Amino acid sequence: MSTATAAGRRDGGGVNRIWIGIEAGVLLLMGIALAGAMFLMPEARERMIAALGYGWVAAGGFGLASLLLLAHKPGALVRGWRWWLVGLLLTLGAIAGLSLIPGESGALYAYGLAGRFGYGLTGGVPALAAAQWAVGLALMGLLVIPGAPRWYWRGVKYAGIGVWATARAVGIGLGKAAHGLGMAIAAAGRGAGRLAGRRRRGDGANAAAMAMAAPAGPGPAESYEPEAAESVPAHPGPVVNLLRGSGWQLPPVELLAPAEAHQVDQGAIAGMAEEIREALAEYGVYVEIEDVKAGPRVIRFGLVPGYMPQKPGRDGEAGKQRPSRVRVGDISKRQKDLALALKSPYIRIIETPEPGEGLVGLEVPNPAPGKVLMRSIVEGPEFGKVVQKGGLAFALGEDAGGQPLTLDLAAMPHILIAGATGSGKSVCINSLVASLLMTRPPDELRMIMVDPKRVELTPFNGIPHLVMPVIVEADEVQPALRGLINEMTRRYKLMEEAGVRNIAGYNAKAAEAMCFLALIVDELADLMMTGGLEVEQQLVRLAQLGRAAGIHMVLATQRPSVKVVTGLLKANVPARVAFAVASQVDSRVILDSGGAESLMGKGDLLLLNNDFPKARRGQGTLVYDEEMDALIDFWRNQQGPPLPAINLNDDDGEAEAGDGGDEDTGDVDYLNQARDLALRNPRLTAAMLERRFKIRKSAADEIIEELRGEGLVIGG
Repeated sequence: MSTATAAGRRDGGGVNRIWIGIEAGVLLLMGIALAGAMFLMPEARERMIAALGYGWVAAGGFGLASLLLLAHKPGALVRGWRWWLVGLLLTLGAIAGLSLIPGESGALYAYGLAGRFGYGLTGGVPALAAAQWAVGLALMGLLVIPGAPRWYWRGVKYAGIGVWATARAVGIGLGKAAHGLGMAIAAAGRGAGRLAGRRRRGDGANAAAMAMAAPAGPGPAESYEPEAAESVPAHPGPVVNLLRGSGWQLPPVELLAPAEAHQVDQGAIAGMAEEIREALAEYGVYVEIEDVKAGPRVIRFGLVPGYMPQKPGRDGEAGKQRPSRVRVGDISKRQKDLALALKSPYIRIIETPEPGEGLVGLEVPNPAPGKVLMRSIVEGPEFGKVVQKGGLAFALGEDAGGQPLTLDLAAMPHILIAGATGSGKSVCINSLVASLLMTRPPDELRMIMVDPKRVELTPFNGIPHLVMPVIVEADEVQPALRGLINEMTRRYKLMEEAGVRNIAGYNAKAAEAMCFLALIVDELADLMMTGGLEVEQQLVRLAQLGRAAGIHMVLATQRPSVKVVTGLLKANVPARVAFAVASQVDSRVILDSGGAESLMGKGDLLLLNNDFPKARRGQGTLVYDEEMDALIDFWRNQQGPPLPAINLNDDDGEAEAGDGGDEDTGDVDYLNQARDLALRNPRLTAAMLERRFKIRKSAADEIIEELRGEGLVIGG
């Protein structure tokens, strides 16, 4: 063998022809055997074709080349492993390309010329095959190109710089174009405004002549600037009623009536300022009028106390003592004299109307009153800020200076609305509900309404925000309140398990968010008369603990007496809105101070909340019946996704309805039921047990003594 091998090498110049002949013979036999097997076994042939198709050519060639290289030069495969990987990538690329070409029939028609394996690589998607080729070419470049990572990084770097420079240039161009367009629109608006101003001046020539003919008195009236009391402008701002991702469509702002322009008679205001100064000067009270703000129903004059004239000395010359200012108390004492001089009984004097202002505020009815429509507040920036931060926006109205009064029910967190019949209380409730319907879909806010009068809130039946139909029967109120307390307790347990403090923290963590719950009671007096102490305790408990659980109350009454608005309830409801009432006593019940008895009615209100130390005067929002009907129809006709169920069933009421009233019944454990009641209400009394269990007073007293001994009941 050695002699033959040597001869072979000599004859072939170093090539072993005998081994080449043996290898060729083996490969030929393997090919004949494979062809014969495929010819004799058609099932195996079909499986092989279905598995890889024409891809066997590329795979077989790559495998054959690898075997020959291993047979002749084993070390070359280890040294040239990069080129072996390049061959593998080329083979896979060829199979991926064949998978995109459909065959004529059979498995190749369904999967392409590369069979199931090739189809599994690309899925028959050209984009995926192209992506695979790109990745393969990048890998081959890394394998065979010296310093390829450095060149790749430079390419990505310069490509990113180019993209950023292009985006920057496009952004600058768009910004300049938008700026130019905005300037053009502003110029057109100013031109239209000048044209409208000329028309108004032409129409109001008589009023301007009267204002110019008015005598200008000496002193402060000369320094009065009419520009301080311009007509109230509409508040620009984005429309907040947008489509949310919750599946519910918010109503468009076009359902509300457009805002009405309010013109202020500057001449009349200047005359009133002069009358105020002269009326006070007659009594030795000298003031200067520096700030005038005209609201829709009230004009607020800012009075600055002046200096008292110095008394002459014995020699007839002016004394050298230090000049003294007019005391604020002297101005307040002249309220009735000012009312007589201005011919109006609705005058209110307030000290420091706003923090940071060294003025005495004098509020006088506007001789040309205007309306505050809801759309003017909803489109304002303050309303949009409350909505954007996730609060419950409430468009209350405008203050005495014409600024919007926008409240956040979630921050108050409860509100008491009180006023006599016809003062605007029901319109205020409608504006609150309309504000919530404009900004909150039913999967974010649910409502429970109580309307003993049956006419104010019952039109809202059918909207998806209601947890249950509007409650009109007095005996249904207490079970609903107990069910709401149970829901509040359930929410606190969920928040405790999640390790959060309030509903905002829970919604940020939990998969299923909690919605806000608003309890709206139109007449609190009827509830207090029928439910008594138990209703008061339930409302107080909701007021104390409801804020963190997302439960907020809106309580309204037209009889603000101490039996209806108790001290404990009022202490837990910090936000209060007072409309016109009959007496100063009623005003003190609502606001802890007088002032509501001097209101003019028809939406004139006083607002007391945590933002201001004293009550602010304002004009309530007006919502027409047509606007409310449009909002209600919008929500009734909308079909949204299903809402999560809120269980307000009264578990305690079942025990009350189930027993027959016999105190000797052995199957009812009154003591255990009383313990459960005492855990929720530590001020449980024997009278409450008598009504609930229908037992004698002696038995109720024994249960109370037992609970007091266990420390579950407090009080005498």
